[in-house]
Amino acid sequence: MNSADEPHLKVERDGNVVVLTMNNPRRRNALTPSMITSMAQAWDEIDANPDIRAAILTGEGSSYCVGGDLADGWMVRGSSGKGSPPPERKSAGSVITDGLLLTRSLATPLIAAVNGACLGGGCEMLQQTDIRIAEEHAVFGLPEAKWGLIAGAGSTVRLKRQIPYTKAMEMILTGEPLTAAEAYHFGLVGHLVPTGRSLEKAREIAAKVCANGPLAVRNAKASIVTSGWLDEQDARQIEQRFVIEVMRSGDAKEGLAAFSEKRAPRYTGQ
Repeated sequence: MNSADEPHLKVERDGNVVVLTMNNPRRRNALTPSMITSMAQAWDEIDANPDIRAAILTGEGSSYCVGGDLADGWMVRGSSGKGSPPPERKSAGSVITDGLLLTRSLATPLIAAVNGACLGGGCEMLQQTDIRIAEEHAVFGLPEAKWGLIAGAGSTVRLKRQIPYTKAMEMILTGEPLTAAEAYHFGLVGHLVPTGRSLEKAREIAAKVCANGPLAVRNAKASIVTSGWLDEQDARQIEQRFVIEVMRSGDAKEGLAAFSEKRAPRYTGQ
Protein backbone atom coordinates (compact mmCIF):
# COMPACT_ATOMS: atom_id res chain seq x y z
CA MET A 1 0.00 0.00 0.00
CA ASN A 2 1.52 3.32 -1.03
CA SER A 3 1.20 6.53 0.99
CA ALA A 4 -1.76 7.71 -1.10
CA ASP A 5 -3.67 4.57 -0.07
CA GLU A 6 -2.97 5.02 3.64
CA PRO A 7 -5.99 6.05 5.71
CA HIS A 8 -6.01 9.82 6.00
CA LEU A 9 -8.16 12.91 6.25
CA LYS A 10 -8.36 14.85 3.00
CA VAL A 11 -8.81 18.61 3.47
CA GLU A 12 -9.80 20.80 0.52
CA ARG A 13 -10.42 24.55 0.57
CA ASP A 14 -12.93 26.13 -1.81
CA GLY A 15 -13.29 29.83 -1.09
CA ASN A 16 -14.90 30.24 2.32
CA VAL A 17 -15.73 26.51 2.55
CA VAL A 18 -13.55 23.61 3.70
CA VAL A 19 -14.43 20.03 2.75
CA LEU A 20 -13.03 17.30 5.00
CA THR A 21 -13.17 13.76 3.60
CA MET A 22 -12.56 10.73 5.80
CA ASN A 23 -10.48 8.57 3.50
CA ASN A 24 -10.17 4.89 4.36
CA PRO A 25 -12.48 3.31 1.78
CA ARG A 26 -11.06 -0.22 2.14
CA ARG A 27 -12.37 -0.19 5.71
CA ARG A 28 -15.56 1.83 4.96
CA ASN A 29 -13.76 4.91 6.27
CA ALA A 30 -13.13 3.41 9.69
CA LEU A 31 -11.21 5.89 11.82
CA THR A 32 -7.55 5.36 12.65
CA PRO A 33 -5.56 7.24 15.33
CA SER A 34 -3.80 9.30 12.66
CA MET A 35 -7.11 10.24 11.04
CA ILE A 36 -8.58 11.38 14.37
CA THR A 37 -5.42 13.35 15.16
CA SER A 38 -5.76 15.07 11.80
CA MET A 39 -9.42 15.82 12.51
CA ALA A 40 -8.60 17.39 15.89
CA GLN A 41 -5.99 19.58 14.23
CA ALA A 42 -8.36 20.46 11.39
CA TRP A 43 -11.08 21.65 13.78
CA ASP A 44 -8.53 23.92 15.48
CA GLU A 45 -7.36 25.38 12.18
CA ILE A 46 -10.90 25.91 10.87
CA ASP A 47 -12.07 27.78 13.94
CA ALA A 48 -8.89 29.88 14.00
CA ASN A 49 -9.43 31.11 10.42
CA PRO A 50 -12.15 33.79 10.09
CA ASP A 51 -12.12 33.38 6.30
CA ILE A 52 -13.59 29.88 6.68
CA ARG A 53 -17.33 30.32 7.06
CA ALA A 54 -18.56 26.74 6.67
CA ALA A 55 -17.14 23.21 6.81
CA ILE A 56 -18.41 20.01 5.22
CA LEU A 57 -17.63 16.52 6.53
CA THR A 58 -18.05 13.51 4.26
CA GLY A 59 -16.55 10.11 3.45
CA GLU A 60 -14.62 8.70 0.52
CA GLY A 61 -16.36 6.26 -1.82
CA SER A 62 -19.74 4.79 -0.89
CA SER A 63 -19.47 4.97 2.92
CA TYR A 64 -19.55 7.90 5.31
CA CYS A 65 -17.83 6.47 8.41
CA VAL A 66 -18.32 3.24 10.36
CA GLY A 67 -16.52 4.51 13.48
CA GLY A 68 -13.30 3.11 14.89
CA ASP A 69 -11.76 -0.08 13.59
CA LEU A 70 -12.93 -2.64 16.17
CA ALA A 71 -10.79 -5.37 14.62
CA ASP A 72 -7.71 -3.34 15.55
CA GLY A 73 -9.03 -2.54 19.02
CA TRP A 74 -7.16 0.75 19.41
CA MET A 75 -10.24 2.60 20.68
CA VAL A 76 -10.41 0.31 23.70
CA ARG A 77 -6.65 0.34 24.34
CA GLY A 78 -6.23 4.05 23.69
CA SER A 79 -4.07 5.71 21.05
CA SER A 80 -0.29 5.58 21.17
CA GLY A 81 2.60 5.59 18.76
CA LYS A 82 1.46 6.42 15.26
CA GLY A 83 -1.19 9.09 15.47
CA SER A 84 -0.18 10.12 19.01
CA PRO A 85 -0.98 13.72 19.98
CA PRO A 86 1.22 16.67 19.12
CA PRO A 87 3.20 18.16 22.05
CA GLU A 88 0.69 20.92 22.78
CA ARG A 89 -2.05 18.36 23.45
CA LYS A 90 -2.42 16.89 26.94
CA SER A 91 -3.07 13.28 25.99
CA ALA A 92 -4.06 10.86 23.28
CA GLY A 93 -7.46 10.73 24.95
CA SER A 94 -7.96 14.45 24.46
CA VAL A 95 -7.15 14.09 20.76
CA ILE A 96 -9.74 11.33 20.42
CA THR A 97 -12.47 13.29 22.18
CA ASP A 98 -11.61 16.49 20.28
CA GLY A 99 -11.39 14.70 16.95
CA LEU A 100 -14.73 12.97 17.49
CA LEU A 101 -16.28 16.30 18.56
CA LEU A 102 -17.14 14.86 21.96
CA THR A 103 -15.53 17.57 24.08
CA ARG A 104 -15.89 20.44 21.65
CA SER A 105 -18.40 22.03 19.32
CA LEU A 106 -17.03 23.57 16.17
CA ALA A 107 -17.65 27.33 16.19
CA THR A 108 -17.88 27.23 12.39
CA PRO A 109 -21.11 25.78 10.93
CA LEU A 110 -20.52 22.11 10.15
CA ILE A 111 -22.50 20.29 7.44
CA ALA A 112 -22.55 16.49 7.15
CA ALA A 113 -22.80 14.99 3.66
CA VAL A 114 -23.66 11.39 4.54
CA ASN A 115 -22.83 9.36 1.46
CA GLY A 116 -23.32 5.87 2.91
CA ALA A 117 -23.03 3.85 6.12
CA CYS A 118 -22.90 6.11 9.16
CA LEU A 119 -22.26 3.82 12.12
CA GLY A 120 -20.68 3.84 15.57
CA GLY A 121 -18.32 6.77 16.01
CA GLY A 122 -19.39 8.09 12.62
CA CYS A 123 -22.98 8.37 13.86
CA GLU A 124 -21.79 9.91 17.13
CA MET A 125 -19.84 12.62 15.30
CA LEU A 126 -22.93 13.22 13.17
CA GLN A 127 -24.79 14.37 16.27
CA GLN A 128 -22.37 17.31 16.62
CA THR A 129 -22.93 18.53 13.06
CA ASP A 130 -25.38 21.35 12.40
CA ILE A 131 -26.94 20.56 9.03
CA ARG A 132 -27.20 17.00 7.69
CA ILE A 133 -27.81 15.56 4.25
CA ALA A 134 -28.26 11.83 3.68
CA GLU A 135 -28.13 9.87 0.45
CA GLU A 136 -31.03 7.48 0.02
CA HIS A 137 -28.89 4.35 0.50
CA ALA A 138 -27.30 5.54 3.78
CA VAL A 139 -27.88 3.76 7.08
CA PHE A 140 -27.45 5.15 10.59
CA GLY A 141 -26.63 3.00 13.58
CA LEU A 142 -24.96 2.62 16.96
CA PRO A 143 -24.04 -1.09 17.07
CA GLU A 144 -21.67 -0.84 20.07
CA ALA A 145 -23.90 -2.84 22.43
CA LYS A 146 -23.70 -5.81 20.05
CA TRP A 147 -19.97 -5.99 20.79
CA GLY A 148 -20.18 -5.39 24.54
CA LEU A 149 -19.43 -1.68 24.23
CA ILE A 150 -21.41 1.51 24.82
CA ALA A 151 -22.15 4.30 22.39
CA GLY A 152 -20.45 6.69 24.78
CA ALA A 153 -18.98 9.37 22.53
CA GLY A 154 -21.98 11.58 23.24
CA SER A 155 -24.88 9.44 22.03
CA THR A 156 -26.38 8.61 25.44
CA VAL A 157 -26.58 12.36 26.07
CA ARG A 158 -27.32 13.86 22.65
CA LEU A 159 -29.37 11.40 20.67
CA LYS A 160 -32.47 11.54 22.93
CA ARG A 161 -32.45 15.32 22.47
CA GLN A 162 -32.33 15.10 18.68
CA ILE A 163 -34.84 12.34 17.88
CA PRO A 164 -37.77 10.85 19.82
CA TYR A 165 -36.65 9.31 23.12
CA THR A 166 -38.00 5.86 22.33
CA LYS A 167 -36.18 5.68 18.97
CA ALA A 168 -32.94 6.84 20.57
CA MET A 169 -33.30 4.11 23.21
CA GLU A 170 -34.05 1.51 20.54
CA MET A 171 -31.02 2.48 18.46
CA ILE A 172 -28.64 2.41 21.43
CA LEU A 173 -30.02 -0.66 23.25
CA THR A 174 -30.64 -2.93 20.25
CA GLY A 175 -27.83 -1.71 17.99
CA GLU A 176 -30.18 -1.90 15.02
CA PRO A 177 -29.78 0.82 12.36
CA LEU A 178 -32.17 3.31 10.79
CA THR A 179 -32.58 3.60 7.05
CA ALA A 180 -31.99 7.00 5.47
CA ALA A 181 -35.76 7.43 5.08
CA GLU A 182 -36.27 6.65 8.79
CA ALA A 183 -33.46 9.01 9.80
CA TYR A 184 -35.14 11.76 7.79
CA HIS A 185 -38.57 10.93 9.24
CA PHE A 186 -37.31 11.11 12.83
CA GLY A 187 -35.29 14.28 12.20
CA LEU A 188 -31.78 12.87 12.54
CA VAL A 189 -31.05 14.36 9.10
CA GLY A 190 -32.66 17.35 7.43
CA HIS A 191 -32.33 16.44 3.75
CA LEU A 192 -32.70 13.19 1.78
CA VAL A 193 -31.09 13.15 -1.66
CA PRO A 194 -30.38 10.60 -4.41
CA THR A 195 -27.20 8.54 -4.30
CA GLY A 196 -24.16 10.61 -5.22
CA ARG A 197 -25.79 13.99 -4.53
CA SER A 198 -25.02 14.65 -0.85
CA LEU A 199 -21.85 16.68 -1.40
CA GLU A 200 -23.52 18.76 -4.09
CA LYS A 201 -26.39 19.55 -1.71
CA ALA A 202 -23.95 20.30 1.11
CA ARG A 203 -22.05 22.77 -1.08
CA GLU A 204 -25.33 24.44 -2.05
CA ILE A 205 -26.27 24.93 1.61
CA ALA A 206 -22.74 26.02 2.55
CA ALA A 207 -22.91 28.73 -0.12
CA LYS A 208 -26.09 30.09 1.45
CA VAL A 209 -24.47 30.10 4.91
CA CYS A 210 -21.38 31.87 3.55
CA ALA A 211 -23.48 34.56 1.90
CA ASN A 212 -24.79 35.66 5.31
CA GLY A 213 -23.09 37.84 7.90
CA PRO A 214 -20.27 35.66 9.30
CA LEU A 215 -20.41 37.20 12.77
CA ALA A 216 -24.19 36.75 12.87
CA VAL A 217 -23.89 33.11 11.81
CA ARG A 218 -21.17 32.26 14.33
CA ASN A 219 -22.93 34.02 17.19
CA ALA A 220 -26.26 32.42 16.36
CA LYS A 221 -24.64 28.98 16.47
CA ALA A 222 -22.77 29.86 19.67
CA SER A 223 -26.00 30.99 21.33
CA ILE A 224 -27.81 27.80 20.34
CA VAL A 225 -24.99 25.55 21.55
CA THR A 226 -24.20 27.46 24.74
CA SER A 227 -27.81 27.82 25.89
CA GLY A 228 -28.43 24.14 25.21
CA TRP A 229 -31.48 22.89 27.07
CA LEU A 230 -31.44 25.46 29.86
CA ASP A 231 -34.72 26.96 31.00
CA GLU A 232 -35.85 29.91 28.90
CA GLN A 233 -34.93 32.64 31.39
CA ASP A 234 -31.32 31.47 31.76
CA ALA A 235 -31.03 30.75 28.04
CA ARG A 236 -32.22 34.25 27.15
CA GLN A 237 -29.43 35.80 29.21
CA ILE A 238 -26.91 33.82 27.19
CA GLU A 239 -28.64 34.72 23.92
CA GLN A 240 -28.53 38.43 24.72
CA ARG A 241 -24.73 38.43 25.06
CA PHE A 242 -24.37 37.15 21.52
CA VAL A 243 -27.12 39.39 20.15
CA ILE A 244 -25.56 42.55 21.60
CA GLU A 245 -22.19 41.75 20.05
CA VAL A 246 -23.77 41.30 16.63
CA MET A 247 -25.99 44.40 16.83
CA ARG A 248 -22.96 46.57 17.63
CA SER A 249 -20.96 45.20 14.70
CA GLY A 250 -20.09 46.73 11.38
CA ASP A 251 -21.71 43.75 9.67
CA ALA A 252 -25.10 44.65 11.19
CA LYS A 253 -24.79 48.20 9.91
CA GLU A 254 -23.74 46.93 6.49
CA GLY A 255 -26.64 44.48 6.33
CA LEU A 256 -29.21 47.16 7.12
CA ALA A 257 -27.61 49.56 4.63
CA ALA A 258 -27.61 46.90 1.92
CA PHE A 259 -31.28 46.16 2.61
CA SER A 260 -32.30 49.81 2.34
CA GLU A 261 -30.14 50.36 -0.77
CA LYS A 262 -31.42 47.16 -2.41
CA ARG A 263 -27.95 45.71 -3.02
CA ALA A 264 -25.96 42.66 -1.94
CA PRO A 265 -24.22 43.16 1.43
CA ARG A 266 -20.43 43.22 1.67
CA TYR A 267 -19.65 41.58 4.99
CA THR A 268 -16.24 41.65 6.66
CA GLY A 269 -16.96 39.69 9.84
CA GLN A 270 -16.27 42.79 11.95
